Amino acid sequence: MSRVAKKPIVVPPGVSVDLSDGKISVKGPLGALDFIANPAVKIEKDGDTLLCSPNEGMSEADALSGTMRAVVANMVTGVSAGFERKLSLVGVGYRAQAQGDTLNLTLGFSHPIAYKLPSGITATTPTQTEIVIKGVDRQLVGQVAAEVRAYRKPEPYKGKGVRYVDEVVVIKETKKKK
Repeated sequence: MSRVAKKPIVVPPGVSVDLSDGKISVKGPLGALDFIANPAVKIEKDGDTLLCSPNEGMSEADALSGTMRAVVANMVTGVSAGFERKLSLVGVGYRAQAQGDTLNLTLGFSHPIAYKLPSGITATTPTQTEIVIKGVDRQLVGQVAAEVRAYRKPEPYKGKGVRYVDEVVVIKETKKKK
């Protein structure tokens, strides 16, 4: 059995979990999330904890039990505390501005970029060179951050581009003339 799956998921107060017909519904103060569980994994509710265990007779059940436990734990954390990713813009003239559900980016191209945020995701810009992406779905927050970063990845010679705040960009040395 997976080591990850052996850890129980503690459901904080204010969060309700509903298990029915292989569907997991988690509701909390920040929102609600639904997920269709894999039949190879059995999820049981025991008071204010959730336990994931593999079903007998299925070969992939051990591997999926750890994955299902991580997904459900992320759902519980998301509806209670939420997730966020911070991006920083490095480069002369690189700017970001959040307007409603649109993120306007100026990244050195001949045209501005208007990125439409999916529902459930909010973006704020504390300064012109910082972007904070927030939401309850961990996968969706990471996907949006990756899509924004993909417009202008950090280049290795000057380090210009969109990068995660905790990302380390290794700067290469330029070729020397003899």
